[in-house]
Amino acid sequence: MRTPHVIAIVLLLATASAAELRVKVLDPQLAAVAGAEVVLLQQDRSVDVEVTSAQGIALLRGALNSESRIRILAPGFAPQELALPRAQAELTVNLHLATTSETVVVTATRTPAPEEETGTSVSILDYGQLTLMKPVSAGEALRFLPGAVVDTAGQRGGLASLFVRGGDSRYNKVIVDGVTVNDPGGTFDFGVVPLQEAERLEFLRGAQSTLYGSDAMTSVVEVWTRSGSTPLPELHLGADGGNFGTADGYAALAGAHGPFDYNLFGNQFNTNGEGVNNQYSNSSEGANLGWAFNDRTSLRFRVRHLNSGTGVSGEWNFNGQALLPPDIDQRAHQNNLLASTELLISGPSQWQHRFTGFEYNTRRLNLDNTPDRGCDPINFNFLDCYFLNTAHSNRAGLSYQADYTSRAWAQTTFGYNLEDENGNFDSAFLTLDASGNPVIGQQFTHGLRLNHDFFGQQKIARGPLSLIAGLRYAHNPSFGNRVVPRIAATLQALRGNDRFSGTRLRFSYATGIKEPRFEESFGISGIFPTNPNPNLRAEENRSFEGGIEQNLAGGRYSLSAVYFRNLFRDQIEFESTPSTFIGQYININRSLAHGAEINLEARPTRRLDVRTGYTYTSTRIEEAPLCTQQTFCDPMFFAGQPLLRRPKHSGSLLLNYLGNRWGGNLGASFVGRRPDSDFLGFGINHAAGYARVDLGGWYALTSRISAYINMENALNRRYEEVVGYPALGANFRAGMRFRIGGE
Repeated sequence: MRTPHVIAIVLLLATASAAELRVKVLDPQLAAVAGAEVVLLQQDRSVDVEVTSAQGIALLRGALNSESRIRILAPGFAPQELALPRAQAELTVNLHLATTSETVVVTATRTPAPEEETGTSVSILDYGQLTLMKPVSAGEALRFLPGAVVDTAGQRGGLASLFVRGGDSRYNKVIVDGVTVNDPGGTFDFGVVPLQEAERLEFLRGAQSTLYGSDAMTSVVEVWTRSGSTPLPELHLGADGGNFGTADGYAALAGAHGPFDYNLFGNQFNTNGEGVNNQYSNSSEGANLGWAFNDRTSLRFRVRHLNSGTGVSGEWNFNGQALLPPDIDQRAHQNNLLASTELLISGPSQWQHRFTGFEYNTRRLNLDNTPDRGCDPINFNFLDCYFLNTAHSNRAGLSYQADYTSRAWAQTTFGYNLEDENGNFDSAFLTLDASGNPVIGQQFTHGLRLNHDFFGQQKIARGPLSLIAGLRYAHNPSFGNRVVPRIAATLQALRGNDRFSGTRLRFSYATGIKEPRFEESFGISGIFPTNPNPNLRAEENRSFEGGIEQNLAGGRYSLSAVYFRNLFRDQIEFESTPSTFIGQYININRSLAHGAEINLEARPTRRLDVRTGYTYTSTRIEEAPLCTQQTFCDPMFFAGQPLLRRPKHSGSLLLNYLGNRWGGNLGASFVGRRPDSDFLGFGINHAAGYARVDLGGWYALTSRISAYINMENALNRRYEEVVGYPALGANFRAGMRFRIGGE
């Protein structure tokens, strides 16, 4: 027979084992933080792992005692860990802004983790910074981040490419709300992607195909949309205008009610541009809707749509020389739609499961039907002849990711991705028939791939040492099967003191891969055919980097230096028969890019953030057997030459001040002279270096009304990011922003 004391103890233990702790996570402005990872720890063992809801709430289950601790990892904030000295039912945690060395990121490991433990280089732009900068497109935000070189062909809406660590513009994986938005083969235009209602942008440098598969050869760019969090609906709306006939209007309605949260938004941007045929228009709409079935299971649906039109004046002004008139009628259009549905299940215990269905559909059209700059096929002058190019590609699929946090210092991530790629690329253009008469020729490409990927990663961070090892098995119908490894390590060599606050060493080795474009794998049909090549291999990058990071003044300052080396192999080139010009794409080229990044990050006060960086990049074509002095080939593509549009010297500065009543920013980008070509026979072989400065600021007239102004190219520099395409001169926008409702 049990004594009353034994019964009381048993009941107490039963109560403790069934205890629940309600944790509410707030930012420094006391707003709810959604998507934070909250871990309940007992003697370094993970007992429960939950993710905060749109209202910033996580419900933890487990025995609570004097040894219990909770750890909170919220992207963009400092990691926070605190003990629970007594059993309690509710706890509110106010997060702190991260010092320069302890920011929590997601892209580096696919789960929240302190950047210093990931062995990577990551830059972040959060909602406050994006609101202050107010970039028209993703390219305008990226250009001020360390290691990014953005080349835009012309003005607003021009094709914008990203070059990172000497890699090609197709070597960047771009993900928006969990959906890959690259064309099959890696092509992506940063010039028409607005960032309205983006909660955060992360820019991860280095080969990352182990976690993200094809295209993640030199970087990953990931964007997330804000979710609603206020019980009372909150309406944000505003408008601005500026020179060159620029007008911009936007609105967003967000909130959370019970298990539901929502954010509905839209934006319309129009400008005439500077000069001839530089008009640009972009309308975008989107939604982020969440539904929490219970405290462990939630469903989220995200959608974004954009429709843009751009005037394309073409190549005409080359390093200040107007060798051609601008094209008066060429136009480009894009219509893109992405959607994703994510089911998040927390549990049992240390597990999290994410099931995602996604689709990205893009349609592009490029048209020129007036030969205003000259078209004479009889004399082989095709400078400005008629053409109509259309492209329609679609990505759709399913993915699963599991995260198992067994200990405070160990986390396992693995998953599976199934993706269907489908694309049609058609071109109609003026050419000559066999008799030399002008005719309309046509070419077609159609491709279909069903890709499978399995990936796994183990992260261990204990004491001064952090290790990450990952592996991916990729099956692609075009290149077959590939195994892609990555290993990274960081070591806190010196703990330091208040002045020298720690020295950290890091190293990583990884393989990056990129699938062929559809025309490379499936060929081109029509008047100038290209044979398909089903035996193409994936382009590959063998990437090594190592560096040192020195923190100063308690982590408020951080100086880092990183050496990187990328060896690009199996690069694809076109081989043709001289008599017929019919050929196919083959793996044959090899090139090298290596250099160093030196970055300084500072947060001298909690409101002031400073980032500045310098990148040195040396590139060289190692092998190009199809391009020699005995072949018809531009000498710029001979072995031993540097890679096009990769500057040796580049740098950036981004300064943001976010106060209670006002905020301001200064962004500066420096890009040195770089090899380029006009591809028209004028003999131009470089683009001149340039420096660009942007300014912005806002002032709160009341707690709900603010005025703002943004100026791009404030020094009115005349420069070209791509040879022949003059960039936009000094331009400004000024407007008002209103907030109605909310808290």
